[in-house]
Amino acid sequence: MSSVAHFSLAQYELMVESGAFDGPHHQRIEFIRGEIREMTPIGIRHGAVVDRVTRLSTQLLPPHRAVVRIQGTLRAPALESAPEPDVLWLVPKDYFQGHPEPEDVLLLIEVAESSLTYDTGEKARLYAEAGIADYWVVDLVEDCVEVFRDPQPSGYRSRRTHRGDEEIRPLAFPDVALQPSALFRPS
Repeated sequence: MSSVAHFSLAQYELMVESGAFDGPHHQRIEFIRGEIREMTPIGIRHGAVVDRVTRLSTQLLPPHRAVVRIQGTLRAPALESAPEPDVLWLVPKDYFQGHPEPEDVLLLIEVAESSLTYDTGEKARLYAEAGIADYWVVDLVEDCVEVFRDPQPSGYRSRRTHRGDEEIRPLAFPDVALQPSALFRPS
């Protein structure tokens, strides 16, 4: 991908605060390695699965254990990035003064269909470089959950696929279990 201009994270944040991306023709964007990028539109299944992950997150985690943030900004200053993951489980604290940063992340989840290659490739490398210890991709193509762990500067060392009723336990909450089937079966 070629870009017309590179910006600093501070410049991007000023543009956001000034409303540069608001208006009737607002597009979903995120800031990755100094570039403003258009995000893939949210499809029907994507939206429904984000809703399910949200509901399960709030059922499984009392508020004192984590803050659950949906499609919000994650500030990664060292990487000149501000991605907008689908779901974040964050260290419980007040984020009124600023967006969460990688050290605040307990679990990061992306839901992917048309963005699957990006989320398991470039985005996974970005999150690994940021030090996100537990990164899950809910794969809407194969109806499974890819779990990425053991981040290194070049990417994750561990990638495991979970399907059906196989339990996945977040690193930060080994007492919490999620089954991929809960995300894909009709309600």
